[in-house]
Amino acid sequence: MNGNGSLLVVLTAGLAAIVALLIFAVLRFLASTRGAQRRLRDAGAETAFLSSALQEAVGTLKAQEREMRARAHESEALSEHIVESLAAGLLVVDMAGRVETLNPAGHRLLELDSGTEGRDYREALAAHGALRDLVAACLETGIAASSHEVSAQGHSTAVYLVASVSPLVTNGAAKGVVCVLSDVTTLRELEEQLRLKDALARLGELTAGIAHEFRNGLATIHGYSRLLRPDALPDAYRPYVDGIRSEAESLGHVMTNFLKFARPDQMTLAPVDLEAIARRAALELVSELPAGTDVRVEGDFGPVEGDEVLLRQVFGNLIRNGAEACGGQHAPVIQIHGAVDDRVCRVSVDDNGPGIPDESRARVFEPFFTTRSRGTGLGLAIVQKVVVTHNGRVSAGRSPLGGASIQMVFPLTGAPRTSLAV
Repeated sequence: MNGNGSLLVVLTAGLAAIVALLIFAVLRFLASTRGAQRRLRDAGAETAFLSSALQEAVGTLKAQEREMRARAHESEALSEHIVESLAAGLLVVDMAGRVETLNPAGHRLLELDSGTEGRDYREALAAHGALRDLVAACLETGIAASSHEVSAQGHSTAVYLVASVSPLVTNGAAKGVVCVLSDVTTLRELEEQLRLKDALARLGELTAGIAHEFRNGLATIHGYSRLLRPDALPDAYRPYVDGIRSEAESLGHVMTNFLKFARPDQMTLAPVDLEAIARRAALELVSELPAGTDVRVEGDFGPVEGDEVLLRQVFGNLIRNGAEACGGQHAPVIQIHGAVDDRVCRVSVDDNGPGIPDESRARVFEPFFTTRSRGTGLGLAIVQKVVVTHNGRVSAGRSPLGGASIQMVFPLTGAPRTSLAV
């Protein structure tokens, strides 16, 4: 082989080596590129997974937040509903003395308007001095006070309240005062009814025997006076005999009425219609009442459990009293009005007479107390005893007609009753 052939072989071998190196480099580059792409794909998948997981966690947290807000809203609404539905009054005063909360029952019991919230409690409770003082003492000392009876001024009828005041503390810090008001009017009225029944029963037991003895003596006097013949007496003595007879008859009527008060007839209870009883009592008195007397019966009367005879006596006494109160000065007007309210029947008997003086209203139901010169003082006492034995209440006031108003309250048939029989 000559020199040219050897050089060609060497060049060919060198070129093959260079090509091999280039092919190896290209293969390594391609392999590296595929690895990089694979790593990029893996990294992208991991990033997408993390992003998806993060979005899911954020969505869960937002859902939990919405649920917690909904629960908080429901809890707040429930709390407000409970406060508004309470039968007891709820009053909350902050440390600055502003009324924060007064529920509907509190507005009703204290007779305060709906703009009380935000006002100073001293101004809001100006008409309720005892309650205002309890709140002030609790704000100042932080000491609770329970079961204090406070007045409820401004009501058309007597209302008795019991207040419990305690400090409002949150996280150890005083935030104000909470006051709970309970209406104990029914309880007080029941206690008064029991006391009155007991007093009337004792009075009846003590005086019934004496009344019987007096009536027996009066019957003897009246009997002997009847044996005296006026035509057999001198003219000068006849007026005396007539006077004895007249006074004996009058005292006999007084004793009869007093015995009805001391020991009323045994009651026979049955469902009765007060309107029908009032109308019948008025009809029976037509011949006794002054000419022109106008007796009106109006309104709603519910059925009550009562004794028709005794209740008719009640209306008869009240109609007679109202007519006699006018004293012949003008035609008497007697208005009997009924109203059904909260399982009771309220009946008022009003007249257009001179009325009952304010200083005498507390005593008009006492036996033998009267404001008229010819009155016996037993008519209203009998009315009170009959009404009380029917588990009712009676009071005296001023009539819209200008005279007296006797107001009675009877439990309706089927309403819860307490056995208070004497």
